[in-house]
Amino acid sequence: MPSEQSTWLISVPQDGDSEGLLQELAPKLTSQAKLSSNNFAPLGIPSFKTGTLDSLINLSEDLPKQEAYFTGTVAKTVDTLRSLLNNDPVKLAQHALVNERSIDEYLFKNWRWNESRFNVQKSLRDLLDTLNKEMTSIDNTMKAKLNNYNLVKGSLTQMQRKQLGNLSTRSLADIVKAEDFIQDSEYLETVLVAVPKTLIKEWNSKYERLAQMVVPRTSKLIGSDDEFSLFAVVIFRRVHDEFIQKCRDNKFIVRDFVYSEDEIQKQREELETANTTEKELWTELLRLSRTNFSEAFQILVHLKVVRLFIEGVLRYGLPANYTGLIIKPEPKSAKKIFNILQSQFAYLRPRSNPNQNKKKQGGNEDYVGEYSALMDQEFFDFVLFEIPWIV
Repeated sequence: MPSEQSTWLISVPQDGDSEGLLQELAPKLTSQAKLSSNNFAPLGIPSFKTGTLDSLINLSEDLPKQEAYFTGTVAKTVDTLRSLLNNDPVKLAQHALVNERSIDEYLFKNWRWNESRFNVQKSLRDLLDTLNKEMTSIDNTMKAKLNNYNLVKGSLTQMQRKQLGNLSTRSLADIVKAEDFIQDSEYLETVLVAVPKTLIKEWNSKYERLAQMVVPRTSKLIGSDDEFSLFAVVIFRRVHDEFIQKCRDNKFIVRDFVYSEDEIQKQREELETANTTEKELWTELLRLSRTNFSEAFQILVHLKVVRLFIEGVLRYGLPANYTGLIIKPEPKSAKKIFNILQSQFAYLRPRSNPNQNKKKQGGNEDYVGEYSALMDQEFFDFVLFEIPWIV
């Protein structure tokens, strides 16, 4: 039973039994399974160059890993969009588009193989190499851009964090003024101390005696928040280390801050530059993610169609002509839809797993030849692969 949270891509041999397939299935899907007519459609499967049996077997063995990589790349692109858009599902739906259409519109409104990009006259191996090359390029570009954005975003976050917090940790550049400091003195300096609100009385009674050369009555309140008050006090430079140690002993927090108008201006400019750069990179990454999602999703669907074809040939043999169907099940009726499909394609059972069929007849198990190992797993009577609902 395929997943209820995925879109199903199906292929069956194109023969007399499959003519008018959609017309025959549509009433059953709509009446019995209550499936909207917008949720199923034909899927055009090109007649690719088949190649040798060995080559098809090798491709079939390689495809699951390649498909997992493609699916993961699409999912990572969606995760990037989701992160950039603050996990807003409405905005995500506006950006996770394929050729400026919703995913369902792309899949169900007359989907066609993109011959201009992926020439079906090439061998299957060359086609898959082309798909892989394009997906790898998208993945590498996204990784590089996302890494660059995260570095700038991290730097900006660190700068912004310094503007927040309480007075024991936050940046003081926008709190202090030049007149709060004694400057250009050979002997004196101004020290900033963050005092817990509960210890303000203790500070006022103790600060002059924390070291021998603290200038009396120089404690000045600079600012307060919910947890701390910031005081400036003047001391002699020679007792700097002693004063700091005494403050620590009394749970007063000395801020390591030297007033410099140039340094404060530099910090402001760095914050402004980082903020501007982050916004520019955010816009660029959003645009790239939107474009690359569209491209990556199309490549994934084309890979799925190639896989439908290859598995169809291995299962049903030649001629390599297949009819495709795409279905988006309603989770509550997925089982009923699947049973309808099983019943519809029951006529394929003798061909869908020849190994098992031959065993039932007591015949030679070599019937399926070199690819018998591929037939040991459980199969439906039709070829089915899924596109998970990533968005």
